[in-house]
Amino acid sequence: MKPHPIELLDDVKKIAHQAGEAIMAIYNQGEFELYHKLDESPVTSADYAANEVLMDELRNLTPHIPILSEESCAVSYAERKKWNQYWLLDPMDGTQEFVSRSGDFAVNIALIVDGEPNLGVIYWPTKNIWYFAVKGHGSFKQDASGVQRIQVTQHEDHHSLRLAVSRVQKNNTVDQYIRNVQQYERVALGSCSLKSCLIAEGCADFYLRVGPTGEWDTGASHCILNEAGGNILDSEFNALSYNKRKTLANPDFIVIGDVKLAWRDIIIPHKTQRILD
Repeated sequence: MKPHPIELLDDVKKIAHQAGEAIMAIYNQGEFELYHKLDESPVTSADYAANEVLMDELRNLTPHIPILSEESCAVSYAERKKWNQYWLLDPMDGTQEFVSRSGDFAVNIALIVDGEPNLGVIYWPTKNIWYFAVKGHGSFKQDASGVQRIQVTQHEDHHSLRLAVSRVQKNNTVDQYIRNVQQYERVALGSCSLKSCLIAEGCADFYLRVGPTGEWDTGASHCILNEAGGNILDSEFNALSYNKRKTLANPDFIVIGDVKLAWRDIIIPHKTQRILD
């Protein structure tokens, strides 16, 4: 019998911590190898070290569950479309933050079941903080003070919202898609998944991601957000899909907190160029 995701949670949190330790060993020594993938995105020896930990430990934990990682994604669609569940990994989300030494990078582990994130664990190694959720069991943050349940901030209206942004993103990249908001505060943080967690714990309200990402960038945080009362949608307000297309590339997407707000009045829907096959 296959274990329920809640039965795997504690072990997955430990595995995320082990991967974080592998990253920090390289981060603290200050020397690492920097490479560039075919799409020119950066990858470091720390990404590969974390990936090795995750692949080995998850195979030991659940040898029957296949694994799809950003750093080990050479799996054909013909093969993976048969999977009814699989691990979806981003060994280090925020590689550029690692390189710039901002500390805003995280280990992402998601369990996708029937095309939907059912478990999400995100570990922030420089802060020793976990965010985690299992479908139907709530969303949580764990730090030095203990474990606390988290939820998005509820709003009466949309006249004063907090927008999570990249530390280096130009304002007009996302401003052009926002309307009918009298004022909004910018909250800067690095990694894509950590910005989503910021919304899940009620410290920001929305986030627009314009630019290339993969399904591993959203899997874990999607589960955490859903259980905290939020959501992730594509830039046309459609549901994000997992393992439904040949490509693993995400469209531009929107991370929202309070789902009751009229987000279509706040964010201008826009089509993004993506491969649909």
